Amino acid sequence: MTRSHNSVRGTSRAETPAATGQATQSFSRRALLVIPFLFTALAGCDTVDRLLTVNSPSRLDESNYLVPANALLISNSAVADYECALGGYIVASGLAAGELYDGTQTAARWSYDRRDVDPTQAQYASAGCVAIGVYTPINVARHTNDQAVRLLEEWTDAQVPNRQRLLARNAAMAGYSLVLLAEGFCESTINVGPALTPQQVFDSAEVRFSKALSAAQAANDTELVNLARVGRARARLGSGDAAGAAEDAAAVPQDFVYNATHDLNAASRNNRIFAQNNQAFAVTVAPAYRNIIVAGVPDPRVRTVNGDRLTPDQANELWSQQKYTSLTSGTPIATGIEARLILAEVRGAGEGVAILNALRARAGVELPALSAAEQADFTGALIEARRRELWLQGNRWFDMQRFSVPQVPAPGAQYPKGGGEYGSQRCWPLPDVERLANPNF
Repeated sequence: MTRSHNSVRGTSRAETPAATGQATQSFSRRALLVIPFLFTALAGCDTVDRLLTVNSPSRLDESNYLVPANALLISNSAVADYECALGGYIVASGLAAGELYDGTQTAARWSYDRRDVDPTQAQYASAGCVAIGVYTPINVARHTNDQAVRLLEEWTDAQVPNRQRLLARNAAMAGYSLVLLAEGFCESTINVGPALTPQQVFDSAEVRFSKALSAAQAANDTELVNLARVGRARARLGSGDAAGAAEDAAAVPQDFVYNATHDLNAASRNNRIFAQNNQAFAVTVAPAYRNIIVAGVPDPRVRTVNGDRLTPDQANELWSQQKYTSLTSGTPIATGIEARLILAEVRGAGEGVAILNALRARAGVELPALSAAEQADFTGALIEARRRELWLQGNRWFDMQRFSVPQVPAPGAQYPKGGGEYGSQRCWPLPDVERLANPNF
């Protein structure tokens, strides 16, 4: 950027020399003293002017970075974008879905759990993942992973070691980014395109997952094959392709887990749920998830602890989740448990009951089988199983919408902080920042 240097010249004032030679000599001496300083000042201005007009680079040339030698770095960075976006989404959607309550004095966040997010609000639209923004972080993750896929497809196996594996991973993360947009937002866009319905976004996600599956199979990487299958099953279920969802879900083993990784190197790399609930006390476990008992024993799938204090807003009791035990705890992106729940939903009562009972009986859970009343209301049992099994994994917000689960507190109830009432939102609106910057609107 070139900055211009503007000099300001004062108005000179004419002087009439005195009649005596002494006065003239005095003026001449003063002039001789001033002239060197004048030249020094002018030289200094010229030096400053030349310094100010130097064009220092403010950005690196993208072409120097997007090269095969940096393939692993590009791939890992894009994956990290999704991992951070997922953490912010889990907290924000957990507030909206009644898994969590906001415990802060920050009014900008209250609209999440008040369920009245306005399209003009910057918090959900523009804030980063550490600050619990959702729209921008998810779109950044979608873009960087799509970009990584495009580059990896252009390069060769000779240029990039494990190219197919990297391709599978980034295609899957692009797919999961789109799944979050489809599940969380009433409408979305891709690459400044037109408004898309959730159905259309799910379809775009399926394309990414199919590409990820092909690359994972080419790389002979079973873990990534399962990652792609769970994602595609989720996208297909969302778009209404029940048979396709069941086909993918049935191929995933129950004990499969693919986690987002976290570390202490930067706030963006922390486990967001632990950071917000157990460390900053910015959110608390909602009452519906406290002290859940099954057959007289605590449900191990929803472990909570009473903090015996109030959250910073002095309006809510602090309850801490125990699912994630540190800032470095992995966050599930895809699991065989979710795949089994998808399969149970598609197959319905009968086989579905058997699947739910098998999940309850597994090691580490060991709960009794569903009661006769629960079996008679299979849909209710399935919704409840998903509520507990997938707690704080980012699934509940969409389940609330597609199953029309009653909202608690109910719409119209008094919000305990700052006045106002609870709203009835079941998806977030497309932010105004997207509409105003997008020529298709």
